[in-house]
Amino acid sequence: MSISRTIRLIAPSGYCQNQPAAERALERLTHAHRVENTDLLQRRSQRFAGDDAQRLNDINELATLTELPDIVLAVRGGYGMSRLLPDVDYTGLHARLSHQPPVICGHSDFTALQLALLAKAGLVTFSGPMLAGNFGAETLSSFTSTHFWSLISQPEYSLSWEDDHDLSGHWQGQLWGGNLAMICSLIGTPWLPKITQGILVIEDINESPFRIERMLLQLHYAGILSQQKAVITGSFTHGEPTAYDAGYQLSTVWEYLQQQTGVPFINQLAFGHDADTVTLPIGAQATLIAQQKQRQLQLTDYPYLQP
Repeated sequence: MSISRTIRLIAPSGYCQNQPAAERALERLTHAHRVENTDLLQRRSQRFAGDDAQRLNDINELATLTELPDIVLAVRGGYGMSRLLPDVDYTGLHARLSHQPPVICGHSDFTALQLALLAKAGLVTFSGPMLAGNFGAETLSSFTSTHFWSLISQPEYSLSWEDDHDLSGHWQGQLWGGNLAMICSLIGTPWLPKITQGILVIEDINESPFRIERMLLQLHYAGILSQQKAVITGSFTHGEPTAYDAGYQLSTVWEYLQQQTGVPFINQLAFGHDADTVTLPIGAQATLIAQQKQRQLQLTDYPYLQP
């Protein structure tokens, strides 16, 4: 983080109700970097971070900026991006960003924009920390911060972790996915990229195991899941089973879907809504290696910050 970068905020989803978190994030980031477009933090229309036109402009103006920022950072998720998808200037964004792509980063509701940009403009973006929830946390996660800055500062990156299950294999393909609910919300629309032989990564929050299974079955019945080489599961925060589940849990879901689809499920990546999360380039090329309980994900072909 020794090089000062320009970070431009966008807020296409929910109003940032945790203003103290946003202020903490600004204080941390402005020590080393220049942060633009901070006025939108107070912007509000009902539950949204401004009206639809304002939030859409946050995205579309990237196509007309004279000087592009190094990083485009979502303030928070929530809900609201789905309203904007038909009016995003995909042609303009492709023309402006393809040859000088900034690091566009966010997660949760932001997944809708990330998948749409991949489908309609061929742009690789990053599923990772956001302003308020991550950079503005009361205690900044060194795990999250280190993975974010390390990944976006080099052309290749490798993640290693452990899974509880013994499995060995080697898969290569385009990495895609993000928030599972948002992925499913795009089925049957022009904004879901048509990726075959890919590596799908998923995470979510406030979803019980049976809801997660239902969404994965929707992907399966739509003919999408069985076309992937592997599925990587991240964090499924605040979705604990109840007494009624009687032993039915996430591991049950993964085993059942693997049996139904024949696609291997690689689990326990620290990715999602938890405080500790890796950053993943959505649309990059990936090599996934499993050796017994050891897992490695090698990532290439994504935008990164030049020295």
